[in-house]
Amino acid sequence: MEQDRDTSARPPAPHIVVLGSLNMDLVLRVATAPVAGETCVGRSISAVPGGKGANQAVSCARQGARVLMIGCVGDDDHGRAMRDALARDGIDTSALRTDTTLPTGTALILVEDNGQNRIVIIGGANGGLQLDASELRAQLAGAAFLVTQFESPMAQVELAIMAAHEAGCPVLLNPSPVQPIAEALWPMIDTLVLNEVEAHALTGLSADAPEQAAAAGRALHARGVRRVVVTLGAQGAVAIDAAGERHHPAPAVRAVDTTAAGDTFLGALATELASGASLDDAVRQGIRAGALCVQQAGAQPSIPRREAVLRSAPLPHLSLLPSDWTRP
Repeated sequence: MEQDRDTSARPPAPHIVVLGSLNMDLVLRVATAPVAGETCVGRSISAVPGGKGANQAVSCARQGARVLMIGCVGDDDHGRAMRDALARDGIDTSALRTDTTLPTGTALILVEDNGQNRIVIIGGANGGLQLDASELRAQLAGAAFLVTQFESPMAQVELAIMAAHEAGCPVLLNPSPVQPIAEALWPMIDTLVLNEVEAHALTGLSADAPEQAAAAGRALHARGVRRVVVTLGAQGAVAIDAAGERHHPAPAVRAVDTTAAGDTFLGALATELASGASLDDAVRQGIRAGALCVQQAGAQPSIPRREAVLRSAPLPHLSLLPSDWTRP
């Protein structure tokens, strides 16, 4: 069994720009989700800062990156709470816009006792995000990554990817919620991080197991993406690049709430890559961070700090996926 690389000593904090959504999460905890037509009694309700963009920004910051957050909130209590929460994590909110006509985005999250969740997003002010390409290029100067997702307007995400490409800033894309990606954008993506559902939607290939995820990831790599990571929840993740496909297993843990687990993984992976780590070491750091996340309730409150991840148990050695498993 291989011990994970010691990442306690590292160069100065990398600069990461995160463009994405900010939502106030209204979290309802229930024993089991009701079926159609059923009424059930909930255990609790709470308001917690979230949104994929904000969660990924927080994860990057807690893993040691300097983070600039680009997004849009409403001129309301939720918007002010989102700004304050980001600032407490040391995130630069100077590029965060305020929409005076739309409310801050909201996510309604139903969490079952087994940790599974169901989420409905009301985009609100996220839909009003408007970028200036020249301003964005200036914000990306010196950044190790532009991290973005699909909870912001697609036209703005595409503009950001092209601006980053022109500025020479690598793009780390999390295509969630999944949407078609224009063919011209694929070669502009340095690192693609997606789950099995998103991999299936973008390739038409099943990605529910490591061998299948490797095949789907290889198809995405062939479109021009430098590195692909397919996350598989309790099964860990598969890394795909020019060197081939590797499966990294996850530790067995008791999941309390899976909300923000993928965002936690992505933030840890992005920060490690930005600090010079290999793809495999970065994936393993992401898995360890995600495993800690799912053992706590809430979105941003459950995102661990780097010190906690380094104290967590090391993972088993990766598995090289035999080619006869991964052929389409």
